[in-house]
Amino acid sequence: MSGSTPTLTILRSVAFALMLIVGLAARPAFAFDTSAEFGILVDSETGAVLWEKNAEAQMHPASMSKLMTLTMLFEALKAGTAKLDDEFPISEHAWRAGGAASGSSTMFAQLGTSIPVEVLIQGIIVQSGNDACIAVAEALNGSEPEFAAAMTRRGKELGLTNSTFANSTGWPDPDQMMTSHDLARLARHLIVDFSEYYHYFSEKEFTWNGITQHNRNPALFLDRSVDGLKTGHTEASGYGLVVSAKRGDQRLILVLNGLPSMKARAEESVRVLDWGFRSFKTYKLFAANAVIENAPVWQGTYAQVPLISTSDVTLIMTPEQRKSMKVAITYDAPIVAPIVAGQRVGTLRVTVPDKTTQELPLVAGANVEQLGIFGRGMAALRHMIFGG
Repeated sequence: MSGSTPTLTILRSVAFALMLIVGLAARPAFAFDTSAEFGILVDSETGAVLWEKNAEAQMHPASMSKLMTLTMLFEALKAGTAKLDDEFPISEHAWRAGGAASGSSTMFAQLGTSIPVEVLIQGIIVQSGNDACIAVAEALNGSEPEFAAAMTRRGKELGLTNSTFANSTGWPDPDQMMTSHDLARLARHLIVDFSEYYHYFSEKEFTWNGITQHNRNPALFLDRSVDGLKTGHTEASGYGLVVSAKRGDQRLILVLNGLPSMKARAEESVRVLDWGFRSFKTYKLFAANAVIENAPVWQGTYAQVPLISTSDVTLIMTPEQRKSMKVAITYDAPIVAPIVAGQRVGTLRVTVPDKTTQELPLVAGANVEQLGIFGRGMAALRHMIFGG
């Protein structure tokens, strides 16, 4: 009984579907490294981190930070404060700081012209146009510094706790810093919450002002499963990219940065993605509403109550991690009647080597009414005589 009966922790092998629970001590499930200075591999569906290298260290994101510029624009489109056929002007600042004269990546927008939002999106994603980014910043917030401040505020709200922005383009600045984990979070936000615009990331070329440029993402041309997202390069950052790929029902998001060359960026992106898809599988441990445990009940019309999870319990992990996985079911026993279906009565704890322990609520799968006065008295008497 709660408060008087010690918590019962049940550790046992559970035969359910593909689940196998063996092993007593956590051990490294794999060893993998990359020539990138920073990196992270994330499961898109769950956000689970599968592999990381300096993932929480701040770094110069270069043009990968344009994903935040696009996020601000997509949010404006979704809110109705901008439309795809709206036209944003190309100011002298956008032309000088981001156009051909700047020597940086550009979509070659002409000074004094106005360009449709949809074209600016393609100019940012495919051509990595700094002029397009500045035009968006000025149209949405009046100036690039104001837009950068809004990017930082919005980033914090999205959970980008280690990211700050000084401009819309990723131009080197001591205040333009992100982590690879924050970039992965941002990529997942774009994929999940702005699926209607995600197709732009897979465009391999785009022509504007008579100039055709190819998408700088090498993985788009090397791996048919890749459909986004963005590359970056400055002297301070090295070569990097945020890439996503889908094979079957599984989508992975990969961030790499600090690579020494374009060749290394291309080769590492494909190599790490291939390793990720080969190494990690999704295992359904329990189906939603399936009985995970039958817990004893005190003074109820039924002697037991089924414990269930209201959603599927799935984990993505390597086969080696699966073999060393441990599951604990914790609840106060016996559970005191009355019990209402859906009432939280326990916790499912899943421990996997090299992964954060997950705790999920277990709820009663049925109503259990309390016995009447006579029944409760008889139950108390049986408990006194027989114990248990």
